[in-house]
Amino acid sequence: MREIITIQIGQCGNRVGQEFWEVVSDEHGINRDGEYCDMIPPQLKRISVYYNEAQEGKFFPRAILTDLEPGVLHSIQGDSCAQLFNTNNFIAGPMGAANNFAKGYYVGGPEVIDALMEVVRGEVECCESLQGFQLVNSLGGGTGSGFGSLLMVKMKEDYPDLILNNYSIIPSEKVSDVVVEPYNTVLSLRYLTEYSDSTFCIDNEALFNICNHTLRIRKPLFSDLNQLISIAMSGITTCFRFPAELNTDLRKLATNMVPYPRLHFYIPGFLPLTTKHCGVPSSMPVKDLSKGILEPSNMLVACNPRKGKYLTVAAVFRGHMSVTEVEHEMNNVQEENEKFFVDWLANNMKIAVCNIPSRGKFDSATFIVNTTSIQEIFKKILEKYRKMQDRRAFLHWYLGEGMEEEEFKNAETSIVDLISEYERQATDK
Repeated sequence: MREIITIQIGQCGNRVGQEFWEVVSDEHGINRDGEYCDMIPPQLKRISVYYNEAQEGKFFPRAILTDLEPGVLHSIQGDSCAQLFNTNNFIAGPMGAANNFAKGYYVGGPEVIDALMEVVRGEVECCESLQGFQLVNSLGGGTGSGFGSLLMVKMKEDYPDLILNNYSIIPSEKVSDVVVEPYNTVLSLRYLTEYSDSTFCIDNEALFNICNHTLRIRKPLFSDLNQLISIAMSGITTCFRFPAELNTDLRKLATNMVPYPRLHFYIPGFLPLTTKHCGVPSSMPVKDLSKGILEPSNMLVACNPRKGKYLTVAAVFRGHMSVTEVEHEMNNVQEENEKFFVDWLANNMKIAVCNIPSRGKFDSATFIVNTTSIQEIFKKILEKYRKMQDRRAFLHWYLGEGMEEEEFKNAETSIVDLISEYERQATDK
């Protein structure tokens, strides 16, 4: 089976990754000591995709945890799930990036990149048929944006033929008070556009709204947001981890979802919406799961897909349900929303059914949409970026770490071009 290596970058990336491994370990019957403790054969059939079997009955996630300061990694190493991870796969720098892309890319990142790539090579050697990497990071912080971008460059240099898949958390003032987040986000979006093959955009504003309005969590914590992300990641990776027919590896996913190389930014979502604090949700019939697939309130990016056009859609249903019923209901959904799909792509909605239910044993649906309305979030970020740029606010912190002003112009040009490409696909007949 073709393996996937996960690299968790920065505080946010590592916290999200920690939640992700908790969810998928539970689904595969792996306890916190890395031991298989269940008796369900399908759990082990594709376990080598995400886990390395070090010895009989002991499994380590194919995960590398890195940060430019040691605090978060030390916290994870002291946590009850520490035994799950390979202790050799923790790579920390001596100091953080101070919420500064330039410090992460030009100063702190180069100090640890060689050690990190050595660990990556060790993990690659443990694989029989590696298909690619998934990177988890935030675009708002200095490590996630700066060091994350540097890592993407190195990964494509060393492994140009492998798929690079990103789970990128987009910042929001509703969740964070870091004033330079627009700089960090726009600068890192340029690298995502050029080096990533598939990028799952996860918007903190959308997560906050889901917690507030749907889950009735008045003051959501980062742990609540991270659990939503991990549940979505679990659904997205279902077809990699369990028997299914659709998007069974990273390359097939990209082939089905990306009509043009630069338009590889997806909006994920799932339902029923829940976190472990909310308990097990009540079961939803297939008809309701299908109708919720294209609802903006179930999406992890705060934009309205009905203001643009769907390029491609993939949906994964999990649980004991009829494939015929799923196909019937999804055909109805596509017919009802026909005007929101581009008319030059045929058969652009793909469906898979996995009879292994989600964690908690309830029926669920996860969906991935590639829609031109993603430009809304890019425009919002770009507007904030330009307001700061016009006044040259905080620029000295970046120039003082080795950046040149030309890089800010290039990053802005890149995102403007990306927005134009999405607009063109939305209007072309």
